[in-house]
Amino acid sequence: MPQKNNNVFSSEIINALSIDCLIIGFQESKLKILLVQHAEGIIKNQWALPGGWVAYNENIDAAAYRLLNDLTGVKEIYLEQLKAFGEVNRYPSKRVITIAYFALTRPENFELHPGFTASDAKWFSILDIPKLPYDHDQILDFARQILKRKVKYEPIGFNLLPEKFTLLQLRDLYEAILEKKLDKPNFRRKITKMNLLIPCNEKQQSVSHRAANLYRFDKLVYDKLKKKGFIFEF
Repeated sequence: MPQKNNNVFSSEIINALSIDCLIIGFQESKLKILLVQHAEGIIKNQWALPGGWVAYNENIDAAAYRLLNDLTGVKEIYLEQLKAFGEVNRYPSKRVITIAYFALTRPENFELHPGFTASDAKWFSILDIPKLPYDHDQILDFARQILKRKVKYEPIGFNLLPEKFTLLQLRDLYEAILEKKLDKPNFRRKITKMNLLIPCNEKQQSVSHRAANLYRFDKLVYDKLKKKGFIFEF
């Protein structure tokens, strides 16, 4: 849950320290990234990762939640630190270090409300994004590589899929993360062996194709596997 900032927020900023947020979702069988279009400053009209400056009397976690909410309207989301990026020339005219935060979520859970220094906020397919400023392309690429590694050692999907989903939707998610096609029988066999899924004894509704069985994650097994880890070779 978001951390509370017990200090009174100050408008005085640390102009050498910034935050950038990577909010990744899964929709229409595609991984998506939340971007904002800046309304002012040196990257006016450009799309970028949501972020900004940290205030002097503000802890960095609180800054991440504040900036994300101010720029996109997204709140009540769990953010974790990804990495600090500090290449000398990553920002023009001065030395700036940025701390990247990372979250996995479902885009349909949020109604976007751009504000603060953002004129717009929108989900983009990770495979079809505009040119990003500064080193945001490299930050996003780093997050994608981390996600590819995580999916092999811990379960991914609890925050990305609906509560009830099909095996096809789960395979689509893994294919989107790994950026490659997976063998259907092999994937089904390995997922089943993990005892991670509980049949809902229901089928899809209102679909034009043959309705598939629905499943949900076993939360206890999911949390256990996430804590203990496993090796999932594809």
